[in-house]
Amino acid sequence: MNQKIAQFEQLIREAIGHVLQVEQPQTLFDPVRYILSIGGKRVRPLLTLLAADLFGRDPEEALAPALAVEIFHNFSLLHDDLMDQADLRRGMPTVHRKWNANSAILSGDAMMIESYRYVSQVPSRMLPEVLRIFSDMAMDICKGQQYDMDFEQRLDVGEEEYLEMIRLKTAVLLGSALKIGAVLAEAPLVEASRLYDYGIHLGMAFQLQDDLLDVYGDPETFGKKIGGDILANKKTYLLIKALGNADASQRAVLDQWIAATGYDPQAKISFVKNLYDQLNLKRVTENLIEKYYLASLDLLTSIGVADERKKNLLWLSESLMHREK
Repeated sequence: MNQKIAQFEQLIREAIGHVLQVEQPQTLFDPVRYILSIGGKRVRPLLTLLAADLFGRDPEEALAPALAVEIFHNFSLLHDDLMDQADLRRGMPTVHRKWNANSAILSGDAMMIESYRYVSQVPSRMLPEVLRIFSDMAMDICKGQQYDMDFEQRLDVGEEEYLEMIRLKTAVLLGSALKIGAVLAEAPLVEASRLYDYGIHLGMAFQLQDDLLDVYGDPETFGKKIGGDILANKKTYLLIKALGNADASQRAVLDQWIAATGYDPQAKISFVKNLYDQLNLKRVTENLIEKYYLASLDLLTSIGVADERKKNLLWLSESLMHREK
């Protein structure tokens, strides 16, 4: 384990443990405390601290906006799970399952408001720029979520449309987390922009890997049901490629499964996974993941600080690309 990253993770965990701990009523804030307590990789706040450290700033000075990023991320997951009617998050019941839909909506709203409280704690001279980055990120995530929902009604979603959707919904959060840390460290604008782009490319690889793990991951470590995207007809990269590359007979059966109701879930997962295997889509997706990942490393290399200072981000990048969950 990387020692500095372990220190930063401990710092984040301790700070998250104090978020909204004394707020009342419990019926509003218990779901917030629950979603924040069930773990997750804490990648996004970690990126903010690592970005500040990269440019020589004390990471603790970036802790408040790092928490803002993590709180907002979990707010978006809470609402996303409700929209998707997901049962599990990080291997635990989702908030709308443990409580109800109304609690998921209102407690999520409270988290969004709390995230802006933490943003407001940055030094006043940096607040306008950090607030702009954070608000642009928040709006992009909403746009990405809307595209994701729109795609549920379509069978003609193109590859480029999908990649733009995951850029907005997932990658922008990583890029913005990094850029906020760089701004707080008063990094040159060109370097902060390169770090943002590094995060975008890493985020694209991360989400594509998530698509892959939903089909090919280990159910003991993934934290979500394997095949959940298949059962929900989510327009993942693999399904989009399958819809475009299947021959006439394969496409006809795939269309039947997509339209089917009252089916055996395992039978649907088995058919779709077998079709992905026939079309070699695991390898196709892995190649695209590698493309984005290598591009992210090129961007990190181009940043004008000593290589020794980049080693923690490199370590984190590698760990994200070799995860099983």
